Amino acid sequence: MSQTAYRTHHATDVTEALVGQKVTLAGWVDRRRDHGGVAFIDLRDNTGLVQVVIYDEEMARPLRSEFVIQVVGEVRLRPDGNENTHLATGKIEVVAESIEILAKSDALPFQVSTALENESENKLPGEDVRLKYRYLDLRRPSMQHNLKLRSDMAKAARHALEEMNFTEVETPTFIKSTPEGARDFLVPARLVPGSWYALPQSPQLLKQLLMVSGVERYYQLARCYRDEDFRADRQPEFTQLDMEMGFVDQEDVMAMAEKVIAAIWKVAGYDVQLPLPRISWQEAMDKYGSDKPDLRFGNPLVELTDYFRNTPFRVFQAPYVGAVVFKGGAATPRRQFDAWQEWAKQRGAKGLAYVVFAEDGELKGPVAKNLSEEERNGLREAVGAEPGDAVFFAAGSRESSQLLLGAVRVELARREGLLDPKKFAFTWVVDFPLFKPTDDPDDDDVAVGHSKWTSMHHPFTMPSKDWIDKFDQDPEHAMSDSYDIVCNGEEMGGGSVRIHRDDIQDRVLNVLGIGPDEAKEKFGFLLDAFKFGAPPHAGIALGWDRTVSILAGADTIRDVIAFPKAGGGRDPLTGAPAPITDEQRAETGVDYDPEDED
Repeated sequence: MSQTAYRTHHATDVTEALVGQKVTLAGWVDRRRDHGGVAFIDLRDNTGLVQVVIYDEEMARPLRSEFVIQVVGEVRLRPDGNENTHLATGKIEVVAESIEILAKSDALPFQVSTALENESENKLPGEDVRLKYRYLDLRRPSMQHNLKLRSDMAKAARHALEEMNFTEVETPTFIKSTPEGARDFLVPARLVPGSWYALPQSPQLLKQLLMVSGVERYYQLARCYRDEDFRADRQPEFTQLDMEMGFVDQEDVMAMAEKVIAAIWKVAGYDVQLPLPRISWQEAMDKYGSDKPDLRFGNPLVELTDYFRNTPFRVFQAPYVGAVVFKGGAATPRRQFDAWQEWAKQRGAKGLAYVVFAEDGELKGPVAKNLSEEERNGLREAVGAEPGDAVFFAAGSRESSQLLLGAVRVELARREGLLDPKKFAFTWVVDFPLFKPTDDPDDDDVAVGHSKWTSMHHPFTMPSKDWIDKFDQDPEHAMSDSYDIVCNGEEMGGGSVRIHRDDIQDRVLNVLGIGPDEAKEKFGFLLDAFKFGAPPHAGIALGWDRTVSILAGADTIRDVIAFPKAGGGRDPLTGAPAPITDEQRAETGVDYDPEDED
């Protein structure tokens, strides 16, 4: 619907078919150019640009960048040689008969023009300035594209799910605090002094209740909230496409999710080949040093623990030794290898051992002299390197060493230009552990219970069939019926088969150190519901901001969220979070003390 009270057409509706006709347009002055008594302005709306020609100097004089105007004029072809092949409307222009200024603009804090030189990211101000003036930042074509893509993706997902007979159900935002792996945002209940609501970290328990309710196929684009320490690409409030199914197993959920993903990617013109590949969690860690491996490129890790079993080199006398090849790295100057050491130290490692294989095959580098002759002679073949390559090593605990080498692998690919944002490498990661230790210094999740173990995903994840009878006897090795969907080294989403039997749930909670009384207090409503016939059920949630950013090729999820938060959860636009008045504090009951009533 283009025709409104202010326009007959949008900018990109004006084509050669309208030559000779009168049109009314409305939008912003993107930029203005004066050529000897004739002014040209690019009029911008949310569809794009159209060139307006103004012969009346008085009409053109007051117009400035970002003024909001209405133009009435006649469409004509541009003169020969003046076509702009970069514009959808590049063959025509509109000769203005009248222009009305609908709103003026102050001088801009930064340029939002669609002119190509202003679309380069390095021309933009710092992110705090962009977020403070987000309404201006969103005028830029790349941001408009991201918002439109996000909307189209949601439409495609809804259509795909409705084709599979899903029902969209909204769940509450004010709930009871339940343990889900992060801190809750808490809201005081004014009408019940001393009591608090929690904002949901996810609709996990509520969607399981919907399965008990007989909904069977539920979805929603759910708002979620987690009070976590700041990380570069994390938001305190976020959206997830939440899906849950009754009377299904893991295979059913994964097949459903693949159809949704294919429909979403189709929006941007990509055909996703189904079924998607799979890799176990253990294989992902062993081969790629990550539980969310980037498969756009190869170069897997090489385990050398057995190779160095009898090594004289004390650093490699470790539970795990691994390596990753740096193709062509032998030509790297020493100062760049020194920079790699600093890079590794910033990630908590002591350094990054390396060797180089010279073009003549000679082994060089700091590690080489510490190896036995036998180790030096067989190393190139063991790691699959060639003359002219370098090799990075990590030694120590298996997981921390693999994570370091996995990060090296991705950084090497980034520097080689192998991370093509228009290439999408999906994989399922399956067969996750059921529990993880609570004393991992690299893990900032909040422990769910009070034991040495916490849930790898959440406390309601079903143990795998092989472990149902014995998971509580060997928590360290117990496996779960859970799965993550990964694309380009990013975890797009994850899910699991849920526990629907109260005897299994009780045993899982016992491993976590959550006793019956605490379980009753925190989520007794779910445990009570299970007593009335809970069907087998499973589900998955896609992190919607992350999914959009991957398909949009955005550098950060903040570029696909209309009004995101900056570092530390700050909002430069509105000034949130902000202090409250003494009156508001008194009303909320934040300082309520039950002893005062006595």
